[in-house]
Amino acid sequence: MSETPPPPPPPQNPYEQSRALSPNDEKLWATLVHIGGIFFSFIPALIGYLILKDKGPFVRAHTATALNFQITMAIAYVVGYILIFIVVGIFVLIAVWVLTIIFSIIAAVKANQGQPYTYPLAIKFVS
Repeated sequence: MSETPPPPPPPQNPYEQSRALSPNDEKLWATLVHIGGIFFSFIPALIGYLILKDKGPFVRAHTATALNFQITMAIAYVVGYILIFIVVGIFVLIAVWVLTIIFSIIAAVKANQGQPYTYPLAIKFVS
């Protein structure tokens, strides 16, 4: 009696990506999204949200939070540029710049530690 071996498993699609990230990768991407907001405004948060939102709950929460904050700061920059004709616009722009740096660094540290973070002063556009 010759026993036939079981059939080989079906070939996997090399273009199919895994659905979930490891916890370390989630922390890394969440940290990078927060730091990217300092240099490139809402663009890294938007790209991160669109690409990584299905990769894990931790990275989804951080990218959504970062996107909300960066959109809020972009609106504040526009208001500051409109008010620049009045001297108060300069102070608004400086305040927004400083807040963006400080809160993004705090959020990046919290993301790197694996803790949730919610930005103060952020309007919730994306959940």
